[in-house]
Amino acid sequence: MIVNPDTDFAGERFREGVRLLVGTEARPMTVTAARFQQGRPVIALEGIETMNDAERLAGAELKLPASEIPALPEGTFHRFDLVGCEVLDVERGLIGEVAAVEGSIENSRLVINASHGEVLIPLVADFCVEIAPAEKRITVRLPEGLIDVNAKGR
Repeated sequence: MIVNPDTDFAGERFREGVRLLVGTEARPMTVTAARFQQGRPVIALEGIETMNDAERLAGAELKLPASEIPALPEGTFHRFDLVGCEVLDVERGLIGEVAAVEGSIENSRLVINASHGEVLIPLVADFCVEIAPAEKRITVRLPEGLIDVNAKGR
């Protein structure tokens, strides 16, 4: 099956022998074979023997068990740790809550559910002055007009 990875570590996450939790029921399955085609993992999972078996998994999420998620270097964060954080601007106060993190590791942006619609904020040190996932808080210092320029749904 072809995987659309939402990780910056696809080579590590989708190698032979890795145990994944598959689908909404988080069924544990082991990767039995893996290769890359055009930058995307193509994997085989234990117990998936036919094309019909694989088609039943179309759209299913593949996750690592929480106990196997490696720690990241200081100053980097797992996307799932940022979802749900309140975003506060040092000048303007509460902007909203992080709904998602999009983009590559080099070009990530926070997708914020704000009272006036969706707002996109680049996830860069120049703007994000404090990221505290344990407190579910991200403090930002944004240039004037950035929220208006990056707001959707107005």
